[in-house]
Amino acid sequence: MAASSKPSESEPEVRTAAGVLRGGREAGLAVFRGIPFAEPPVGHLRFAAPRPVRGWDGVRPAVAYGPPPPQSAVLAVSQGTAAGDDWLTVNVWTPEPDPASELPVMVWFPGGGYAMGNAGLPEYDAGHLAAIGTVVVTLNYRLGIEGFAQIEGAPANRGLLDQVAALEWVRDNIRVFGGDPDRVTVFGQSAGAGSVAALLAMPRAAGLLRRAIAQSVPGTFFSPELAADLTAAFAAELGVAPTVSGLSAVAPDLLPAAGDAVFAKMDQWRERWGQITHRPIPYAPVVDGDVLPTTPWRALADGTARDVELLVGHTRDEHRLFSLIDGVLGQVTREQTETALHVLAAGPDGARRYREAFPAAVDEELYELVNADWLFRMPSVRLADAQIAGGGRAHLYELTWTAPGMGGALGACHGLDVPLVFGNLGSGQTAMLIGDPPSQEAAELSARIRGAWTSFAAHGDPGWPAYDADHRLAQIFDTASTVIAYPEEASRLLWQDFTFPALPLLAR
Repeated sequence: MAASSKPSESEPEVRTAAGVLRGGREAGLAVFRGIPFAEPPVGHLRFAAPRPVRGWDGVRPAVAYGPPPPQSAVLAVSQGTAAGDDWLTVNVWTPEPDPASELPVMVWFPGGGYAMGNAGLPEYDAGHLAAIGTVVVTLNYRLGIEGFAQIEGAPANRGLLDQVAALEWVRDNIRVFGGDPDRVTVFGQSAGAGSVAALLAMPRAAGLLRRAIAQSVPGTFFSPELAADLTAAFAAELGVAPTVSGLSAVAPDLLPAAGDAVFAKMDQWRERWGQITHRPIPYAPVVDGDVLPTTPWRALADGTARDVELLVGHTRDEHRLFSLIDGVLGQVTREQTETALHVLAAGPDGARRYREAFPAAVDEELYELVNADWLFRMPSVRLADAQIAGGGRAHLYELTWTAPGMGGALGACHGLDVPLVFGNLGSGQTAMLIGDPPSQEAAELSARIRGAWTSFAAHGDPGWPAYDADHRLAQIFDTASTVIAYPEEASRLLWQDFTFPALPLLAR
């Protein structure tokens, strides 16, 4: 790329290891978008571990988001207009790109079931977080079959390897943006939180992060056998072999359709794939013994991440959004409740124990509880338990504020925390949850949460006591926030002996 003219005062420039970048200024911040952290994973690099990006000559504009990776069309949201195969990019917001600033750094991993996600969505604009005095990085990583399918001849967990490559880019370059590479906090929600949990268990990520924030950690991690069986089903939809050579014959933009086809009929595979067919989940990190040696819960309990400070939590009504999507909100039958209890509840006698633990709950409440506990609530609190068991430090929270959208029908649902963390209360898909216009109550709660997240990133202290096995204190985020003993004690006791192992293949 040829050198461009001298920048104006409103066009900040930084010199990274790969070359010079020119960004822009927005609301007093310097913003750089679409920065490649690895070579495009296409052609001979398809299904390979990420390769360091090659350098460039002159000044590279960094004012537009990179293209999102190929992804599922199921529940898809607007993915932006950028095209191309430069999927592996980061975006940076900074108060001042001055190496002397040494500001704390926060690195965001978008969620989306490991099947969809795009750092360029308006919900993830990090201007409000950076304005507090933090350098914020958001990124894209490979999704679906490209990033997480277990493929013969390819490394496992390529999406996680992309995330490690992005953190290595942060380590090597963030100082020129004003960030302190020794104060890096990773944070993510849903599959992004599952990624954060996985990174805590990965030897390749050791030393790349000091703190971690995991918002609604999914408990789904796959065994290699289950993951390989899923890949065989994807490949069968395409009429190709479940290998690098077979799947490489399919264009990247056509590959997600095979995953979507399997997603649409996962109930047909219940005898082989078990629980993931109840709440259709075709992708998850694979406990392959190499990239991911063991599950996060076991790794943390063994002390693998005792030097990383952890902030983890969930929303109260995690599953209610999915009930809306599934068309069963307010219409759950006793049969559906019994199925959910028998498939998902921990332990061989879990269904009976749930009914005894919640004697006043009607069927729909039990349906919501067991789904939420299995998928997000108990994996999150058990991650805190594992961290302190391994000698580490953890802070726990629960978001209980009822979203005002739809007359409050969604409660404190999955994903409600994202606009509150970023402060983008009127952006993207959030109006359905927050209300339009957002209330002063929502703005004040968002400010409290942003303050807690950035304080944790800066100092390791979000503003409430650490979690321990004696008191189990948790921050409750609501109109009137408070610190109390973790309120979901009945559920916690039901799951206290469950280790969230890698999900097996039930039958061959």
